[in-house]
Amino acid sequence: MALPIDLWLIHPEEEMCDAFRQRFSGLPRVTVMRTRYEELPAHDCFVTAGNAFGIMTAGIDAAVIHVHGEELMRRIQFRIMDEYLGEQPIGTSFIESTGNPSYPYLAHSPTMRVPGSIVGTDKVYAATWASLLAVYRFKATGKGKINTVVFPAMGAGFGGVPFSEVARQMAVAYRHYLDPPHRMDWDMVANRQRAIHYDGGKQVSR
Repeated sequence: MALPIDLWLIHPEEEMCDAFRQRFSGLPRVTVMRTRYEELPAHDCFVTAGNAFGIMTAGIDAAVIHVHGEELMRRIQFRIMDEYLGEQPIGTSFIESTGNPSYPYLAHSPTMRVPGSIVGTDKVYAATWASLLAVYRFKATGKGKINTVVFPAMGAGFGGVPFSEVARQMAVAYRHYLDPPHRMDWDMVANRQRAIHYDGGKQVSR
């Protein structure tokens, strides 16, 4: 059973916020905010949408490091070297402490190996799902409190994924988090696959 979280979805553009509102409609404990990272109120965990090497010098990663300092980037890179032999796979995520009690945790969740297009893939889903699982595991261990989780628009920057598709894949991941399967069979797998890869009967990711 999933552990409850409050999900904040942020972006500075109203078009992306509208896509979040549409795709997450009806899902519980979701707040959409038109804001930048630097303007966020206190929260428990922010999810990055970076690269597989922890080089956090562009996009929203750069804003995170500007707030928390380069030491955070170095610690994330050391963990990638230690735990993933220098390259963190897409579809994995880990929680790192920021040292700031107002924003105590960061989830490092790459959407791409290196900056570039991820259009037509399910990498937005994979990174969002991995982030939710990382938070779930962290909460389950009792190591610390994470109630408020903040997501940017995963893959909308360098990844080039259209806003509506970003929101769709992220919403599918959250639905799966809220309603995990109670059995493993091919019907469940097929339904999950359709939810991830199809939108209104049209295949949009491969």
